[in-house]
Amino acid sequence: MKKNLCKIAFLLFVLFSLSLLAFSQKSDSTKVDNYFGGAVTVTNNGISLIPTFSIDKPAVLFDLTAGRGKLSFEPQFRFSLDGKPWTFFFWWRYKLVNTSKFFVRVGVHESLSYSTLSVVTNGESKDNIVTQRYLAGEFTPNYFLTKKISVGLYYLYSYGFDNEYVRNTHFGMLNMNFSNIKLSDKFFLSYMPQIYYLRINRNDGYNVTSTLILARKNFPVLFSVFGNKTIKSDVPGHKDFVWNASLIYSFNSSYVKK
Repeated sequence: MKKNLCKIAFLLFVLFSLSLLAFSQKSDSTKVDNYFGGAVTVTNNGISLIPTFSIDKPAVLFDLTAGRGKLSFEPQFRFSLDGKPWTFFFWWRYKLVNTSKFFVRVGVHESLSYSTLSVVTNGESKDNIVTQRYLAGEFTPNYFLTKKISVGLYYLYSYGFDNEYVRNTHFGMLNMNFSNIKLSDKFFLSYMPQIYYLRINRNDGYNVTSTLILARKNFPVLFSVFGNKTIKSDVPGHKDFVWNASLIYSFNSSYVKK
């Protein structure tokens, strides 16, 4: 219990520190980079942030980003295509290092996970939406071998407040990114293979994933195919193979506040 409280306190400390960093940026600067963007994704199968899990039905995802300098707020709202809420994330992220060769980011979020529970009352079955809360922190270093090839690590720790079966989650990933692979003057591919370790309470497992993205130059819509294969796992609820295909519409803008 004490260890869990220490982890929660650490995550709250990081969140508080990031908030301070937001206000510590020079307010009297004549040139401060501000940016706003987002993406809308429609997919045949909603896959979780931890990709060994999915809702096994079509979904729509809304991702927003608003930031100033190194700090950004990035909420994510995920729904099944029939309109039922799935997961909401409220990310705060901070770029510790951002150079042409090395990138390091830290982040924290509170999330709300929704599930449908059937309850029988007076012989009548009704669906109730149950909400579970999580607090998580992430660490993301990446190194650019070239402008188009990078290698990186990703680590996330999550604590579940309301789910006694999912209290402590550790998620560590090794990834590579091959971006802007030229197919023609107008079309490009990106390919991202990954291998990750997942531990939930005392159960763990290993998985590999691959993401393939097709993009057209100066066109805001992308096509993505994703697959997740379990190597070995005893994590409850894991699936041997998960995949989806998605259409992604993205937008972004930046401006200078004087």
